[in-house]
Amino acid sequence: MKINVYVTLKPGVLDPQGKAIHHALASLGFAGIDDVRAGRFIELEVANDTSDDDLDAMCRKLLANTVIENYRIERG
Repeated sequence: MKINVYVTLKPGVLDPQGKAIHHALASLGFAGIDDVRAGRFIELEVANDTSDDDLDAMCRKLLANTVIENYRIERG
């Protein structure tokens, strides 16, 4: 089974990568962009019987830094 994990910075956490992307887009002439926040997309292929608790534990223990990041799990 395919699992998609989206990891994003929590609101209020500085995002230097997002700022760099924002600056680069402006330098390329793209106007009207108010803010950019960068995150990660992780795709996992897991056994069909992998529990939601196990997926949550994977995120909390390795895939996301829960102090500064949020994560969202989608079964695909």
